[in-house]
This record gives sequence, C-alpha cells and structure tokens, in this order.
Amino acid sequence: MQIIGAVLETSGAEAPFAVSRPFTVGPLELDPPGPGELLVRIEAAGVCHSDLSVVDGNRRRPTPMLLGHEASGIVEQTGDGVTDLAIGTRVVMTFLPRCGDCPECASDGRLPCRTGSAANAVGALVGGGIRLQRDGTPVHHHLGVSAFASHAVVSRTSVVPVDDDVPAEIAALLGCAVLTGGGAVINAGRPAPDTRVTIVGLGGVGMAALLVAVALGHEVVGVDALPAKLATAMELGASAAYAPDEALRATSEPANGNGDGQSDAAGLAPLVIEAAGSARAFETALALTAPGGTTVTVGLPAADARATISPLTLTAEARTVIGSYLGSAVPARDIPRYVELWRAGRLPLERLVSSRIRLDELDAAMDRLAAGGELRQLITLD
Repeated sequence: MQIIGAVLETSGAEAPFAVSRPFTVGPLELDPPGPGELLVRIEAAGVCHSDLSVVDGNRRRPTPMLLGHEASGIVEQTGDGVTDLAIGTRVVMTFLPRCGDCPECASDGRLPCRTGSAANAVGALVGGGIRLQRDGTPVHHHLGVSAFASHAVVSRTSVVPVDDDVPAEIAALLGCAVLTGGGAVINAGRPAPDTRVTIVGLGGVGMAALLVAVALGHEVVGVDALPAKLATAMELGASAAYAPDEALRATSEPANGNGDGQSDAAGLAPLVIEAAGSARAFETALALTAPGGTTVTVGLPAADARATISPLTLTAEARTVIGSYLGSAVPARDIPRYVELWRAGRLPLERLVSSRIRLDELDAAMDRLAAGGELRQLITLD
C-alpha cells in the first residue's frame, strides 16, 4: 500500500534543520504485515531526543530511514499468527521489540532484548527484513516502529494494547517518555516510601519521571538549566526546582536535622535520576546523590561523551550507579500500571504535550527540541 511518511535522508545534518531540511515528506510503499506483524494506522507520534540524536548524528543509523519511535495507532490488519489483537484495537508502540527467547528477555526488563537490539541497529524489523520502499529503494525502519508516517508495519512484540478510553495522545506518550522516565523510578530506582527523588534534566523523559514519582507520593526536586522548565516542574508537583549550580551549592548546606533520614545535606537525595543525556548532567546527578544512595542514568549521551567519577566515593559512601535503558521496562507489564494511575487522575500526562505539529513541520521541530524549549511535540495524524 502507499503511505505518507517523513524520511530522514542522511544522519548528521547541520543545524538549523529548518534550513538544512534533512526530512523529505512524501509517498512510500509499505508491504503488508508478515507473520507475527501488524499494520497500524498512526494516530499520534511524539518527537523525542532519540529522534534528534539520529538527525544530528550523535547516534548514527542507516539512512534513508523513516524516523519516529513513540506513537499510538489503530490495528488495521494482522499477519499470520497474530490472534490476540482485534482489528480496531488501539495500541501503544514501543521502541524495543522483545523476542522472549534470549537470556536478556529473561532479565525482567533489566537488559535490552538481544534480537530486538540487533534488528534496531540495522534498521530492520525483529522478524527480519524491511517493509518500506521508496521508488523501489529500501527505507530503513527506526527502532522497529517508524511512526512519522500515516501507517506502519510492526512486530506484535512492539505494541501493547490499551482500552478505547485512553486517548491517542496519552497512549503515544506511554511508549517512550513514560516507559523510560517512569521506569527509571519504579524499576531501576525502586525508592522506598517517602524517599526524596531528585531528577536532573527536565525534558520529556525527566518530566515523565517527575510525574510518576509525584503520583507515587514521593517528594521530588527538579534540576534543569532552563528557568521555564523549573517553573513547569513546580507546577507539576515538585517541592523545589534548581539550576544545576544552585543544586550543587545546596549540597554544602547543613543537614535539615529533622531526623527523616532523607540526606546528609540539604541538597542530597537517596535517589537521583539523570535524564538529560550529557556527561555534565551525569556528574551533577552523582554529586547530588546522598551517601548510600542510588544514581540512575537513563539519558543517552553522544557515544564519545566521557564523565569523571571518583571510585573512592563509590566505595567509601556505599553508592550505587545504575544504567537503565527504556526504564528497565517490560512494556506489557508497566503500561497498564501507568494507565491506571492516569485513570485515577494521579498522572496528568497531558501536561507533557508542549505543542502539536504536522509531518511537514519536523525540521523546525528538531530545532526547537535541540534548543531545549519543548517537552513533547506531538504529530497528530488524521
């Protein structure tokens, strides 16, 4: 069938992208779903930093590639062997398919699927091969989803069904921002009740982590370089919000002395989530972690980024550092939990949507994302 999609022509485009225009929006050919696959009509797709990292070359992928990995849509056709999803079902699309057979899939979300990761790296589907073409030339899939389009063929293992009462925009956010940010809290960090949580980097993923931590009853401190994001964090339930330098200065202040066991100094927390994807943010997160505490890094910096760390501090202060990919999530297990929090009015995910755009506005959207002024820009398709 013919579809409309936004194809990234080359990775490593020069900014501003509104000038270099790395995307081409136009018709493509999409093969029908193979065994274990689905045809999904895309309803909404989020613009994420992981998309930007392919555009600017920080994480190079084979091109041409149809980007987009955070989305929701409606099942329109099923391939052989897919018997558990009816036509018309709304699904959340996730960017790491799981084969269910490799040792990594048995790690309860701690490790990315070996087979899914290999398929993602070469721009193919987990079942093998490419379903997209343009004028007879293959167009690579992005993370098994390729959601910047009217339709997508995906593996059954790349989707989680949700009920009709979950709006398309909410469902889209569940596929990356919430799975990654929320999972950094509940799966990797696993804070005890009443634990203070500090979040460094308040983009879409960091703000999703904040919303989930607040929904679970934790005191949350936000850290970001942009004043507007600090203000938003306070509106969403943070007890305090600081620029990085302000947060680091607070670590030298005397302890609060109320015996709550939260920290040894006013600025330290038992659990710190790094969601900015930079070496400096990682170092800041470590510095804000209390002795005996845990630092969870969920951001994706450039491959050549390096951070300085003191091994003595890790040992002498009994620190833990955890890397968390996709929030250490098992999507089929975790997405229903977030849906229930949303239904209960405790997880206002609609607050993550900072703007809505069209497919032909993607170039400028990447510029806004690079400038740090957006949480989630959503492409809405009709």
